[in-house]
Amino acid sequence: MGTKDQFNDKAQELKEKAKQAMGSKKDEAQERTRKAKEKNQEETRRAQQEAQDRFDQDYDI
Repeated sequence: MGTKDQFNDKAQELKEKAKQAMGSKKDEAQERTRKAKEKNQEETRRAQQEAQDRFDQDYDI
């Protein structure tokens, strides 16, 4: 195996490692986005419920 082949193999190996690292970072970003969206939906639902509860109390005579 020549030196050129060794360099090509190492370059290919590093390229694959970079792809894997980018994939895992992408997955982490998607997971953070999903969690943030769920949190936002929960906060919206809670605010709507509180508004409905206040409305019900105002007209509950």
